[in-house]
Amino acid sequence: MGTANKPRVVIVGGGPTGLAAALLLKNNNFVVPVIYDEYIEPTTLGGAIGIPPNGLRLTKLLGIYDEVMNRGSSATDIILHSVKGTVIGHLDMISWSKSQTGFGLLKIKRSDLMEVLCGAVERAGIQIHRGKRLVGIKDGGQEVTATFSDGTTDTAQFILGCDGVHSSVRKLYVDPAIEPEYTGISDYYALVPTSERPTPPGSLEGFHATFTRDGMFALMSCTKSYDENYWFFSYAVPGPADGSGADAWQKHNQQQVENFQPILQETLEDVKGQWGDTLRDFVKQSKLVKFHPIFSLPIGGKWHRGRCLLLGDAAHAMSPHTSQGTSMALEDVFMLSRVLSETSLPIEETFSLYDEKRRPRVNEMKTAAKANGEGRKKTGPWRLWFNELVEGLAVGIFNALDLQKFGLGQTAMVYDIMAEKI
Repeated sequence: MGTANKPRVVIVGGGPTGLAAALLLKNNNFVVPVIYDEYIEPTTLGGAIGIPPNGLRLTKLLGIYDEVMNRGSSATDIILHSVKGTVIGHLDMISWSKSQTGFGLLKIKRSDLMEVLCGAVERAGIQIHRGKRLVGIKDGGQEVTATFSDGTTDTAQFILGCDGVHSSVRKLYVDPAIEPEYTGISDYYALVPTSERPTPPGSLEGFHATFTRDGMFALMSCTKSYDENYWFFSYAVPGPADGSGADAWQKHNQQQVENFQPILQETLEDVKGQWGDTLRDFVKQSKLVKFHPIFSLPIGGKWHRGRCLLLGDAAHAMSPHTSQGTSMALEDVFMLSRVLSETSLPIEETFSLYDEKRRPRVNEMKTAAKANGEGRKKTGPWRLWFNELVEGLAVGIFNALDLQKFGLGQTAMVYDIMAEKI
């Protein structure tokens, strides 16, 4: 079948969601995807992400598994540290889910994931038009047209909004009334080459977490060769005092970046011993620190209207505290592909069925992510001491009874989108 006879889909957004959607729909659904991205060059928030088993298995089906595995770190232990500098305990939260799925946990730089996806899209011959800011959508019933700020247009059978939490597709057409909400939690983060640290490569593999009175400081490996480490500090911070618009947030974020050294050094003063020295040194050695306020979308918003459908953060942006953001987007893409291929419904009914199948799972993960974010809020010294005591006892019991073999805390990671009934 020539491309002239294949349905055309406009994908707004050139991040992981849009790239994955284009790849899968072209290969599995025989459509002609065209990607439009606002930015001139591929861009990311920087830093690193985790892809747990439920998402990692989908990279296999997408054809990029080997490439991402060759870039990221597969170390899975969680190591909890106290502010006294001692190790509270080690947790294995992956072995059971890996035994059930055949896939573990991957920690990978966002830029590496983007390079892999962009390479796959290029090899597939999928067009990406950059520097295209969406300014209008007109749904004609049988087809839908996207208009961009440079005056160009594109008409397709449907549009996918894969353009993130501040989605233009959502604002302009699908659900203009809904607004992203600041969660009250923000992250500082940076990548630090191992060559700039005295720590031997691999000695900081795994996920190291230290809860302070102000929030959580985490440190992890994120490359296969352990040549880079990623740290982030997640904490409660008020939004800008002079408004909630884009300019106010930009000014606020810049101020936070300029003040990161005194803020973090003061926070980490409480962490004693060699471990405290290690964390402070990582902050000191960081040449490019970023600040990211975390926004989410409220449960219950619209995901589709007419011939437009939102995927990933554009539909259901959530806090990153379950490491499920990328995996949720991949699950979205695969469910859409299945609904398109396994039914012959009109497009609006197709999108309604997709919504019905996806929403319960997404809402469950949004709720879990919000709950996990509570640990990033300020706490007093006695409360912190009590929390560390409870954590130590819980980890000790968990390991002594080998409770990980029962899958406690891992059921969300064995979920298989391909096993859902359509």
